[in-house]
Amino acid sequence: MPSVSAHVALTLAQHIDAVFGVMGNGNAYFLDAIETRTDAVFTAVRHEQGAVVAADAHFRASGRIAAGTSTYGAGFTNTLTALAEAVQAHVPLVLVVGDEPTSGPRPWDVDQIALASAVGARTYTVGHADAAATTVIAIEHALTYRVPVVLAIPYDVASLEAGQVPEAPVPRIPAPLTPRGEFAEGTLDEIAEALSGASRPFLLAGRGAWLAGAGAALGELAALTGALTASSALGRGVFPEAQYDLGVTGGFGADGAMELVRTADVAVVFGASLNQFTMRFGELFAPGTRVFQIDIAPAATHPHVGGFVRADARVAAEALVARVRSLASSPRSVAGRSFGAGSRHAETQSVTHGASTPASEVMTGQPWRETVDVAAARAYDEGDELAPDGRLDPRSAARRIAELLPADRVVVSDGGHFIGWANMYWPVEAPDRMMMVGTAFQSIGQGWPSVVGAALARRDSTVVLTSGDGGGLMAIADLESAVRAAAGRGIAVIWNDAAYGAEVNLYGLKGLAEGPMLIPEVDFAAFGAAVGAEGVVVKTLADLDRLGTWAQEDAARRRFLLLDLRISGDVIAPYQQEIIRVNS
Repeated sequence: MPSVSAHVALTLAQHIDAVFGVMGNGNAYFLDAIETRTDAVFTAVRHEQGAVVAADAHFRASGRIAAGTSTYGAGFTNTLTALAEAVQAHVPLVLVVGDEPTSGPRPWDVDQIALASAVGARTYTVGHADAAATTVIAIEHALTYRVPVVLAIPYDVASLEAGQVPEAPVPRIPAPLTPRGEFAEGTLDEIAEALSGASRPFLLAGRGAWLAGAGAALGELAALTGALTASSALGRGVFPEAQYDLGVTGGFGADGAMELVRTADVAVVFGASLNQFTMRFGELFAPGTRVFQIDIAPAATHPHVGGFVRADARVAAEALVARVRSLASSPRSVAGRSFGAGSRHAETQSVTHGASTPASEVMTGQPWRETVDVAAARAYDEGDELAPDGRLDPRSAARRIAELLPADRVVVSDGGHFIGWANMYWPVEAPDRMMMVGTAFQSIGQGWPSVVGAALARRDSTVVLTSGDGGGLMAIADLESAVRAAAGRGIAVIWNDAAYGAEVNLYGLKGLAEGPMLIPEVDFAAFGAAVGAEGVVVKTLADLDRLGTWAQEDAARRRFLLLDLRISGDVIAPYQQEIIRVNS
């Protein structure tokens, strides 16, 4: 007869096809059932943190919820940093863990419910008679609130026979949040009026817009209003017309693009939290810009927001498209100008791909986005081959790597000073192709297991890790996991400056002792070779030619490629310069 653990596994596998983890006493029966009685794929990692990180990355890369698993006690406490990151980043996943027996804790048990609660994760504990139902409730909670949940199996319950697995209901997912009430509807009217009358309209979208499926509606709204567009770091690629997109806002943005944003007279933000980095520490918009925000958060998330609507980004964008179209087709006043039946406004409703002439064209004779050189505004500093200290300039290295990387790629990033280089120089097609696991909680050391989750989620794409030497060493146990999971579809770029670069740039410049900030130069290429990868030490741009030849080889025959870039720590990323300026 199926055990309690089998009830959990069989029910979970109806909704989750990927499980990552480390086997131990507390989850042995669960993993046995996953392996022998379900079609879910279990992928082993070498550190329990990696179980949560891989499940996190799997969701970010595919939109499909995954599970991690660990044993109780020390196995569970090893997951806490990754669990906190998933909470902060609003990533749904299920962490299946062993737990203390129902008779009470043993010397090696800890209060796992309290620990999970401390980082913001709720725990559901299964019993002898309700394991299947509790599993469904846990999945439903994760998907509804976009958070990780812990599903605990008490040690003395795990192997008990529980009868046939009952038919479990499908988890209920709430409908998209619609604008409610006269105030919300009135604010949408105000936004539509503002966009229609704007000379320099600007739309900004974040990861929330991508999760809502708002891309098409946002593209239509941008076309109708003649708006320039941009995204947060986690929302890149949301807008369909790249020729009018200024790229990422904040410290990862190009200077020319950010200068254009400051000239906008109306800005509407969809599904972006407007954190300090996206907002350039409050300097993204000029004081005269009218800023509106649409988000599922309870209230506006930045003091510069003058109008807020709580709603799903797609629903709100579609509502704005309808309103702007209505304004464009009615003889009414727009921004203080009256357009009658014989006016130019009425005459310019020619349709291109179903879109009316942008209101900004009515006002200026040409849409704002047609008057600027977007490509030039998005240009970054090319850098030199070598920095003055004789080590590789990370800017030129990043630019050269971008030229050689396969187009069908998913980039996963650890945390650290180096995050600026990939985010600035490596364009991707959509938000689910660039993920930064660790930055929400300001942690490092989650890069290698991110490759595992992304590789399982996107089996036909090349998975590219960008990591520093500090974070790379912190998670080195799962270098083996990454190489095994991605094999010939995997690349790791290690920005090796023999230091914790962010700390050197911030505290070293303040005169603090640099000894604790430095790392002996590690041969990551040799590390990679030890677990079956091909390692290449890169000291010049010519050394990157191997990436070009590797990309042309058959993925089934080539090995995982690890590029150990010996970069200069003297070249500081622009986003880091902003942080230095704010904290100096």
